[in-house]
Amino acid sequence: MKALKPLVMSGREVLPLVEGGKGIAVSNGESSGAWAAAGGIGTFSGVNADSYDENGNLLPQIYYGKTRRERHEELIRFGIEGGIAQARIAHERSNGQGRIHMNVLWEMGGAEHILHGVLEGSQGLIHGVTCGAGMPYRVAEIAVRYGVHYYPIVSSARAFRALWLRAYNKFSDHLGGVVYEDPWLAGGHNGLSNSEDPERPEDPFPRVLALRQMMNSFGLNDTPIVMAGGVWNLSEWEDWIDNPDLGPVAFQFGTRPLLTQESPISMAWKRRLLTLKEGDVFLNRFSPTGFYSSGVKNAFMMDLMARSERQIAFLPKPVGEHSAEFPVGPRGRPIYITETDKARAESWVAQGHTVALKTPDSTVVFVTPEKSEQIHRDQVECMGCLSHCGFSNWAQNEEGTTGKKADPRSYCIQKTLQAVSHTDDCENQLMFAGHNAYRFASDPFYRDGFIPTVKELIERIAIGG
Repeated sequence: MKALKPLVMSGREVLPLVEGGKGIAVSNGESSGAWAAAGGIGTFSGVNADSYDENGNLLPQIYYGKTRRERHEELIRFGIEGGIAQARIAHERSNGQGRIHMNVLWEMGGAEHILHGVLEGSQGLIHGVTCGAGMPYRVAEIAVRYGVHYYPIVSSARAFRALWLRAYNKFSDHLGGVVYEDPWLAGGHNGLSNSEDPERPEDPFPRVLALRQMMNSFGLNDTPIVMAGGVWNLSEWEDWIDNPDLGPVAFQFGTRPLLTQESPISMAWKRRLLTLKEGDVFLNRFSPTGFYSSGVKNAFMMDLMARSERQIAFLPKPVGEHSAEFPVGPRGRPIYITETDKARAESWVAQGHTVALKTPDSTVVFVTPEKSEQIHRDQVECMGCLSHCGFSNWAQNEEGTTGKKADPRSYCIQKTLQAVSHTDDCENQLMFAGHNAYRFASDPFYRDGFIPTVKELIERIAIGG
């Protein structure tokens, strides 16, 4: 394989190897500091990052506010304190090597407040901010204010063009790079647009080439593109290295760093990764963000799939084929469905799914009383972890609501990600992963359950393995 050449990123020459910033407590100061110490760019997550007491004990994120707005303010305080804590840990672990980046989701609740707070409280410790999940127009302005570089995450040249023309052209000196995240192969939330078919993945090369051509038209010929999503062995990407058409390219790894000694995820999660088979990671649209996302097909995901399958359309009054009356709710108020759907509904009720919950799309889903109670409780306890949430109908606006009915087909993402990150339960919680995660089981590097250090992983990656 071609030798990797260092790139100047965030003001320093580094290996063109970037740790992907995975959500709640999954990429933290320990993992990102180790990645930077090995000469690359370590990225800790600024999404509900962990914080600690004066003795170094983890502080559980427990919310005491009576209202969503009060809990939202608590969430922002947790986010700022946690981000600063992880930045300090990453800085210490890096031994002055590499670079440290912070990853935030633009659609997370309080994103701007948290970004300002963390950068203000950790000046000199963070060198770059990566940001995706939405159109982060203002991330450039915020990053420049604190003297750090910014790295927008996009999935198309068109998205970057919109960001550049609206905002980034005013802050070009601090644009450290552009992260192209493959919308079909990346883990976590995926940037598929309405014009793209989730069932028909596209070759990333022409899409990244279009991005480079777009960037060059703006005079950004020397600004690196970071290829993210679907990267496993660099030997499979050799034609991208030193390719004059693509210009400077770095590679981001999100899934592989999960299985390292410094990775903070549980051993149960690490062992589960070693058992995955091709197809076990599922591209779906259950996320309360409204984005597609990729997660492991475990009991949590299967429950969501089954819940949506127990779904029928209804009308509030009889019209045409929707003439069959069906009682719902504690008062048994009627809705009107087709005769075929009535037979289906009666079979679900007979199986114990006796509660029909209305969705924003004029449908009802059938669940057990226990599941209904859990859904309702999670919706009521919402702490505004997203800028707008389809599951609870929270929105970060004056009204505090999306204006739509809460959607029982989704889930509380903050609750489940906190649980999977801090317990051994990786079966009944959401477990994000990239679509190449099945390769852990067949890659000889992980033979006999071997779990490398971050340094060992980077050394392996650098030689193409």
